[in-house]
Amino acid sequence: MATDIIELVATLGYRHTAMLVGHDIGSPVAAYCALIRPDLFASLVLMSAPFPGPPAPASNSENKVSAAQPTKAHKTLSEALAALHPPKQHYQQYLSSRAANMDMWHPPQGLQAFLRAFFHVKSGDWSGNNPHPLTGQTAEELANLPAYYVMDLGKAMSETVAPFHPSAAVVQSCEWLTESELGVYVEEFSRTGFQGALQIYRVLADPDLNAELSHFSGKTIDLPSLFIGAEHDWGTYAAPGALELMKTKATTQMKNVAMIDGAGHWIQQEQPHQLGQLLLSFLKENRTAPLALGTPENGSTV
Repeated sequence: MATDIIELVATLGYRHTAMLVGHDIGSPVAAYCALIRPDLFASLVLMSAPFPGPPAPASNSENKVSAAQPTKAHKTLSEALAALHPPKQHYQQYLSSRAANMDMWHPPQGLQAFLRAFFHVKSGDWSGNNPHPLTGQTAEELANLPAYYVMDLGKAMSETVAPFHPSAAVVQSCEWLTESELGVYVEEFSRTGFQGALQIYRVLADPDLNAELSHFSGKTIDLPSLFIGAEHDWGTYAAPGALELMKTKATTQMKNVAMIDGAGHWIQQEQPHQLGQLLLSFLKENRTAPLALGTPENGSTV
């Protein structure tokens, strides 16, 4: 995915960009772009998902497992979650399963109702989102995350979020995702399903497919950087310790950690004006070359 971004910039005819912004899974993708090609990206903004740095290389053959098998740490955590009462599973474990696509593509409540509940429960509109740092990467501590992060074992995501479907009045007043806008997602996902997007979770669970990332072990992001989270977004703390590692080890020019008021996970939809102001301010403060507008040409900056 990082290669795709780098090739996209080149295909558009640019040699430099003024700023690269990545949200959620786009955050580590943007981070690796900055690690691989710091000459191409002048500044970096990571949103919702802190980047703790590249993985350490496997020290011996005992750390290597066969393809399509989870890492030892991942497997141990999954087992620990399953041993809780009631038993739990991490959402990434569920989304990497073969059943996930069909469960979400054809949910019992219908695709529109499923997506409305899913978007709502991860937003600032749901009163249950009160994120805080977790003390460690243990099953007991992760069980404090909302059900859409740490699910009841054996439950599908559609079943997990169904109880949190907003009332008709809340749906009517939702300006950041109207019913007609949601209908665009429903129409497209009805056509495509979710498997294309879900492939990333299978990749994340397979150490053989991630082995190349350890080539960057110890390398830091040395660009001016900004992290943006949100008041009601658990993404900032979902990986215990990642925020601190990002600030102290993974980056050398982290200018600020900004938390946007009144938003959950969908920051750019829920609070676009606050986000826009942060991005423009950061861009102006860290611009290293004139911003070229119009048709891109060789050597220009986007």
